[in-house]
Amino acid sequence: MSYERPGTLDDAVRLSGTGEDAAYLAGGHTLIPAMKARLRDPDLLIDLADLDELKGLVTDGERLWIGALTTHAEVSQTAGAIPALQQLASLIGDPQVRVRGTLGGSLANNDPAADYPAAVLALDAVIETDRGSHAADDFFQGMFFTALEEGELIRRVGFRIPKRAAYAKFRHPASRYALAGVFVAEFEDGVRVAVTGAGGDGVFRWTAAEEALAAGTDPASIGAPDVGDMSSDIHAGPEYRAHLCTVMLKQAVGGLS
Repeated sequence: MSYERPGTLDDAVRLSGTGEDAAYLAGGHTLIPAMKARLRDPDLLIDLADLDELKGLVTDGERLWIGALTTHAEVSQTAGAIPALQQLASLIGDPQVRVRGTLGGSLANNDPAADYPAAVLALDAVIETDRGSHAADDFFQGMFFTALEEGELIRRVGFRIPKRAAYAKFRHPASRYALAGVFVAEFEDGVRVAVTGAGGDGVFRWTAAEEALAAGTDPASIGAPDVGDMSSDIHAGPEYRAHLCTVMLKQAVGGLS
């Protein structure tokens, strides 16, 4: 395996085309364990640590733009334009994970129980890459799959700033991943609700809840998502996860600010 630590985005993208199985290294919380378990064996490792152009936060009025290499800890401390996003970042993993893990790495991996995908969907985000941009509704394409093409690198993510928003999740006690997490965002033109951790295909928009909340329905009376769409594993079955969605929805709506 070869190791490169480019100084610019252009150099990183160029290098990605020189290996048969090149891999970008951001925080490393997904890639390194996969390599240790021999699930990934890249012939070229491209360390993005020196790409300061992919770090930081800026607000342009309608959106909060966050660089792909911004860590969870930084988001939890500085994303004041969207308090719910700060809260979400503070609930990821543990302090060690938050200090190293990055926004872009999480989205590129698209773990079905990750937190950020729910925020991206609910906040109608735009994922900007070296090749263009992707709308949130088109970005997530099933468990561990995204719209990113081979070698495509996330530059930054633009979260639409809501009137109010909140996130609630039921955490696995060891991994801190979501068994069910619900992000609710209220805009002038409607409500968006996204669920992570519970869906069989990963993160999804809960359109029935969106329509009910927009109509003023009490969240306590909103029915659970279709059990057939829920995931099932050693931690929780589909019925339990569907029930958790209703509980987390009520908590999120109760915490809107």
